[in-house]
Amino acid sequence: MALIRITSPHAHRPGNTGNVMLTVLMATLPGLAAMTFFFGWGTLIQVIWAVMLAVGLEALIIKLRNRPVSFYLTDYSAVVTAVLLGLALPPFAPWWVITVGVMVAIVVAKHMYGGMGSNPFNPAMVAYALLLVSFPVQMTNWTAPFVMTGEGWAVLGLGDTFSAIFGSAGTLIDGHTMATPLDIMKHRGGFTTEEMWAESALLANGIGAWHAVSAAYVMGGVFLMYRKIFTWHAPVAMLGTLALASTFFFLLMPDQYPDPFFHLTTGATMLAAFFIITDPVTSATSNKGKLWFGAGIGLLIFIIRSWGNYPDAVAFAVLLMNLSAPFIDQYTQPRSYGHHKANRGMKGDS
Repeated sequence: MALIRITSPHAHRPGNTGNVMLTVLMATLPGLAAMTFFFGWGTLIQVIWAVMLAVGLEALIIKLRNRPVSFYLTDYSAVVTAVLLGLALPPFAPWWVITVGVMVAIVVAKHMYGGMGSNPFNPAMVAYALLLVSFPVQMTNWTAPFVMTGEGWAVLGLGDTFSAIFGSAGTLIDGHTMATPLDIMKHRGGFTTEEMWAESALLANGIGAWHAVSAAYVMGGVFLMYRKIFTWHAPVAMLGTLALASTFFFLLMPDQYPDPFFHLTTGATMLAAFFIITDPVTSATSNKGKLWFGAGIGLLIFIIRSWGNYPDAVAFAVLLMNLSAPFIDQYTQPRSYGHHKANRGMKGDS
């Protein structure tokens, strides 16, 4: 009997890329709902605008490459990239910021490397890092959570938010924006962490909004693990390493470093752990490699947050470890069936 000679991984159940991407999109809904609830309509508008741009650009590039448009659009990879970028951006980021970001993600970070499955870097994080470096003012205008303002279910109404993003409502934005908890801790001057908790109204009363959003992303991540979209190795390694590093310095110098719970539940930590670093294209492949990959990201996040120039370091940490993923794969290959030991490292011909 003839056997089909193929390499692992082998599929154990029916499915395709489109179904996987739709499952990931479904898992982002709790996070999107939480961000809309606490920070207003801006995130929802950003996500919708990003998806429209991404689908249009994806169709255009596929057409220019003489590929079947409908076949490649139905893998929904462009939609996932757009949603992740929209979730990562500040709710009041101007329309042209998300436009530039989507163009970079789809055209440069994805298709210039060959398209789906060929990109070495996570497209959403490439776009986010470029936007953060190029437009730091627009990328730091975060909406105050409604629990801080007492103005109802959202900071601004749908119409006002739409005008702020696509119009020129600069004074409207200034009246409803503030720094994130990571920004406050990063630029606290000579204050200790305890003094900042006492002085900052956001840290005292409004940080629960970020905790709730993080919890929503955890819910989505657990759902994806239940559906076996990814394994636990990379998220657990990233969160565990970040928790260990932050705990060590918090116990060593509690006046200078926030506690590990602060690091785990603010910023884009949970979004990255369950939706960014689990990208099968740009991460390590073996289970042991995923542990090293996730641990490296967690350590880099803490290092850059603590001593770097940027309050949140997820994008830079992910991109640096994307660059290291092929090297990790070379030294963490599992033992193949029928062999006594794994073939690891770079071996020259002899």
